[in-house]
Amino acid sequence: MHRIKTILLLLALMLPFPAGASGHGTPSKPGELDMQSYLFGHVSDAYEWHITTINGHPVSFPLPCIVIDDGLHVFLSNHIEESGYRLNEEGKLVNAATGERPIDISITKNAFSLILSSILLVALILWTAGWYRKHDAMKEAPRGFAGLMEMLISMVTDDIIKEGVGKDYERYAPYLLTAFFFIFLNNLLGIVPFFPGGANVTGNIAVTLCLALCTFLAVNLFGNKHYYKDIFWPDVPTWLKVPLPLMPLIEIIGIFTKPFSLMVRLFANILAGHIMLLGVVAVIFVTAKLGPALNGSMTVISVLFGVFMDILELLVAFIQAYVFTMLSSVFIGLSRQEPEHETKIETTK
Repeated sequence: MHRIKTILLLLALMLPFPAGASGHGTPSKPGELDMQSYLFGHVSDAYEWHITTINGHPVSFPLPCIVIDDGLHVFLSNHIEESGYRLNEEGKLVNAATGERPIDISITKNAFSLILSSILLVALILWTAGWYRKHDAMKEAPRGFAGLMEMLISMVTDDIIKEGVGKDYERYAPYLLTAFFFIFLNNLLGIVPFFPGGANVTGNIAVTLCLALCTFLAVNLFGNKHYYKDIFWPDVPTWLKVPLPLMPLIEIIGIFTKPFSLMVRLFANILAGHIMLLGVVAVIFVTAKLGPALNGSMTVISVLFGVFMDILELLVAFIQAYVFTMLSSVFIGLSRQEPEHETKIETTK
């Protein structure tokens, strides 16, 4: 499934969409659907949160813009021009006078959604913990939301973390559980078409880069000496290590390709899923000028297929969180492996 989505994403990026989206080229004709603006306007970041459009007028609420340019400047996104800035062709803030980009630390749509989802995640965890503070779990089984959370936590801990990491898995369980629920929650919020959902957080490569970097640090900062021995002096014929360090070089490259694959896999699958859903909905508007019969039939097909895709995305939201946590657990477990002879001695004891 993830290979199909990646292919569809690449095809979507290569489609000859009409020019004029996001300030590029010539605007589309009135009444025509600008596919590039439609698709990438929904999945890209923005300085405001678009809610809906009523009678051709967009309804949105502004977000705070924070830039450092000859001092600290803070203003709302609906006062960009009055503050001496403008948006360039890439949709980024630039100085209106010089055209240069300042240091931009604005609270954009994705950043705002990231803050909201983090607060929501903490609230859900504290809510679950509150049940255990008020009840004796040895005598009473949790019900409702607390029971659901216990089931998910037990599944992730026993089936993913314990199996992947192995010895001392409790040491890494807090990070891996946090990563799982963070990705799963943001994947679910990305499917919701109305506020506070709809932001493309896990489909943003900067977010997946940070997640992959956390796994990279967990693997390489806490790896044992056997892990580094296999990298710099692996058990292969000597001529593969000296004078040309062929195998060590391959192992060093592997250190970076593992988190890179984590980053791209999550980013590509979530982004491709959003584009596929938007493309299905766009069929309704693309066929609007082809007559009521064709447009009506395609609308029914689009709605039914869109519902199917939404249900499928619910499954994908869970699978992508599961896969990221599983691979992170495996990578951490590989960095904690002991030599076979030491394992046999401990087993004998």
